[in-house]
Amino acid sequence: MRRIQMEQVRSAAMIGLLAGVVLFASGCNKLKARDNLNKGVNAFRSGQYTAAADAFKEAIELDPELPAARLYLATAYMSQYVPGSDTPENKRNADSALEQFNQVLQGDPKNLLATQSVANLYYQMKDLPKATEWEKKVIAIDPKNKEAYYTLGVIAWTQFVPADREARAAQSMSPEAPGPLKSAKAAKGKTDPKDELKAKYWQSLTDGVGFEQKALDVDPEYENAMAYMNLLIRYRADLLDTKEEYQAAVKEADNWVQKNLETTKLKAKRKAEKAEQTQ
Repeated sequence: MRRIQMEQVRSAAMIGLLAGVVLFASGCNKLKARDNLNKGVNAFRSGQYTAAADAFKEAIELDPELPAARLYLATAYMSQYVPGSDTPENKRNADSALEQFNQVLQGDPKNLLATQSVANLYYQMKDLPKATEWEKKVIAIDPKNKEAYYTLGVIAWTQFVPADREARAAQSMSPEAPGPLKSAKAAKGKTDPKDELKAKYWQSLTDGVGFEQKALDVDPEYENAMAYMNLLIRYRADLLDTKEEYQAAVKEADNWVQKNLETTKLKAKRKAEKAEQTQ
């Protein structure tokens, strides 16, 4: 009986010792993880993104719950992505960044930085439908995010420009020639090409104007939004029916150009005045 009790005591002591070893190892791993996190941050700041990614991966392996490590890792991959390059390595960097950002979002669905980064990465990859989807997710998290509204307007314009230029070329119209596009008598059973363009792009261009207006509602002096208000209204005018409508739209677009110039001058004046005050 006494032997059994002694064995129980020894077993309990061994369990306690093992638990202490596990806790000690866990504590050591956490310290090593933080060291790697700091190494990664320093490498990232120096522009050494590959070394930074390696350090962040090591940190995550040592401590999967380490705050921000996975977000840092995703950002390191994204920083290595080169827009327009089709190399396998470049694709791996994009895919790895998206994978890590999505893992961050699995644990924190409203992480604004991760959501913005995914939207930005899809935009850089020229996957405009996905970029649109993710910019709208940014707005769902942050309804006052002027950059997201602005980018949605840019996407609407970007999607229309190639089709508009192709239509102008088909009608022997230079990019500078006044519009609108001409309607053509369609063959039996076919649609007028201009009507097809209007059906496909009018609403998205109009939504784009609305997005830029929302950006300006947040920041009335947002020059980038003014620039794209001009472009969206000017290009959409090609889909109007008459020269009078076209001219009215161009006048509205010109007003945005003027507002942009005035705002730029106003900001420059404020900057100069502030510099004088600090001298």
